[in-house]
Amino acid sequence: MRQHHTLFGMHCSLYTAKARSYLRKQGIPFEEHSVSSKEYQAAILPTVQRMIMPVIKTAQGDIVQDSADIIRHCEADATVKYPAVPESAVLAAISYLFELFGGEGLLRPAMHYRWNFDELNLDYLRSEFRCLAPAGTSEADWPQLFDFASGRMRKAATSFGVSDESAPVIESAYDEFLQLFEAHLATFPYLLGGRPTLGDYALMGPLYAHLYRDPKPGLLMRQKAPRVARWVERMNTAEENRVDYETASDALMSDSDLPETLLALMRFVAVDFLPEMLAHIDFANQWLAGKPDLQPGTNGLDDPTRRFIGAAEFSWRGISLKTSVIPYRFYLLQYLQDGYAQATDTERQAIDGVFKACGLSALLSARTTRRVARKDHLEIWE
Repeated sequence: MRQHHTLFGMHCSLYTAKARSYLRKQGIPFEEHSVSSKEYQAAILPTVQRMIMPVIKTAQGDIVQDSADIIRHCEADATVKYPAVPESAVLAAISYLFELFGGEGLLRPAMHYRWNFDELNLDYLRSEFRCLAPAGTSEADWPQLFDFASGRMRKAATSFGVSDESAPVIESAYDEFLQLFEAHLATFPYLLGGRPTLGDYALMGPLYAHLYRDPKPGLLMRQKAPRVARWVERMNTAEENRVDYETASDALMSDSDLPETLLALMRFVAVDFLPEMLAHIDFANQWLAGKPDLQPGTNGLDDPTRRFIGAAEFSWRGISLKTSVIPYRFYLLQYLQDGYAQATDTERQAIDGVFKACGLSALLSARTTRRVARKDHLEIWE
């Protein structure tokens, strides 16, 4: 009998949702505990060095923090049910693209719909965040603690470009995404065909934790994109549910005949997320140029646990946005670029053709002058 991993997170955590979905779909046994648990506070937090989730403690006692690293750690086990990265170099590149976009590109609607609709969401969120309270916290003290914690998250929302000016644009863009994904799911149960891949797990983060479970966006999803809602439910179970589809095959789509619905989603990423990524890369390279003595193995900041290095301004859908530059995004981008570099000439030509047709060629070459790595659960510059 396989021993259980322990997953530390919370139900409304975006990145926990990505890891949880992966563990369930792979049939990997685990138990889930809150980050306020005694074990997390006493043993995990000192190891990962910052209050962050998700973290798994494996059955062998290894501690792995970050949803991307958790998936790759588990992928090393040859018994996984569905490899997260397809064998096809083209489909692998698309998987890496949507891992980046799912976890980072949908943060604006995720944060907007969570924190800007208190009349529908607030009571629910007070209950959801209750698991963050230390043991022994009284009900009388919890509202003040919640106000403090939620205040930090509302501030974080602004760092991702959420404002009164951007709100209607965010809503319009998210509606467009829902309709595109809804159309794709009319034919395919998952992003790349008959089984989940890396992009599905990343999309599951915001689409489940924020945009399906929170009252305001949850109702919106069910009304406007019921297939997306069912995809969320399908991604959250170990068993397969194919009642919406004629085929029972778990085969992936052909990389030489990609459906228009997938290409439309990729073109959406080019419009919605590429300008931000390119602005962040430019900012990071200027920032790095100003730090010629930056020591390898550090984040270049006084606080080694800090995730942001500054803010970059760019034009997005006709308005100007200024968002926090997060080196972790470059860490995810490197998986796409490394996969592309390791492909054969024929495979690179095929990837080039797909990404060029969707307006995404720049993501294959735009990069920071120094690579980002993760060491001791922190992002560092190599």
